[in-house]
Amino acid sequence: MPKMKTKSGAKKRFRLTASGKVRTAQAGKRHGMIKRTNKTIRNQRGTTTLFEGDARKVIKHFLPNG
Repeated sequence: MPKMKTKSGAKKRFRLTASGKVRTAQAGKRHGMIKRTNKTIRNQRGTTTLFEGDARKVIKHFLPNG
């Protein structure tokens, strides 16, 4: 039986925290900053944790080895 491989796109986008949550970059910051408010841009700095349901899918299907 072949080994389960980590999806190479997922390992560039997601990282697991020590408590097992999935950390990812903030969505909606690639382009169109001129139409966003300054508050939105400020709040989208750094990283965020994925919603629990989405995190389960990422861990099960894309990051099987952690």
